[in-house]
Amino acid sequence: MTGKLDIDHLRQWIGRSSEATDIVTAQLVKGLRATLFQEIGEPKAGDAAPFTVHWCLAQPVFPMSMLGPDGHPTRGGFLPPVPLPRRMWAGGEIEFLQPLRVGDESTRTSRIADVQVKTGSTGTLCFVSVEHIVTSPRGIAIRERQDIVYREVTGSAPTAAKAPAPPPKAQHRTTHLSDPVLLFRYSALTFNGHRIHYDRDYVTKVEGYPGLIFHGPLQAALIIEMAAKLRGGSAPKKFTYRGVQPLFEGGEFSVNANETEAGMELWTANAEGQPTMKGTAVW
Repeated sequence: MTGKLDIDHLRQWIGRSSEATDIVTAQLVKGLRATLFQEIGEPKAGDAAPFTVHWCLAQPVFPMSMLGPDGHPTRGGFLPPVPLPRRMWAGGEIEFLQPLRVGDESTRTSRIADVQVKTGSTGTLCFVSVEHIVTSPRGIAIRERQDIVYREVTGSAPTAAKAPAPPPKAQHRTTHLSDPVLLFRYSALTFNGHRIHYDRDYVTKVEGYPGLIFHGPLQAALIIEMAAKLRGGSAPKKFTYRGVQPLFEGGEFSVNANETEAGMELWTANAEGQPTMKGTAVW
């Protein structure tokens, strides 16, 4: 598989762009609030949506005949046709300029910013960085960079090379249950067909993981909402995050925060307290 990766060809996708428009509906806001463990309420026109509602808007829609075996669209089109079969959301950075609100017509303009190949513990990795600008009728609401990682097939899921460090201590902590219904709801809200989030046979027998995998964006959304709640409802000006290890279904997980001089360090953690995603927020 590594020999088929032509980085010069893939880098020809840098600079490609796309644009999509959608409406922030009250029903969408209710569903996302419920999935983020918030009070659902009865959102009205003009009410602020959860800060990462843009991840639910204007998602690409493909016919069933164009989906690959993992549930993602077949490679090519806007994203480069990386031949490595395993794809996950690795991290990114978000600038929050103003909230999206119920009734807003929102437009997302996306651009392929970079394509890089690296070598990790699981073999060849290809990172694709995508820049997004999300606008509302009031102007730019969000600037964002998303980092997508593609990797090779391995005989089993990646494991830690050494014993984990002691779990970090948190000044602020909430706990929830990572169950299949939560993962299904978020997949539905984001129109995400990736089978690692809902098809246990696929994720365990084909990809070699021990269970369904918690969405990276869902972890990031919960971190951002905690940060905003601790600051009186104000979203951070900038939030940077990265996945550390997969978070699986079936157990308790936590959302954690520590105040720092610069802002806040945040992370999600599995039932053993080990971080699965880390983030930094500044106001």
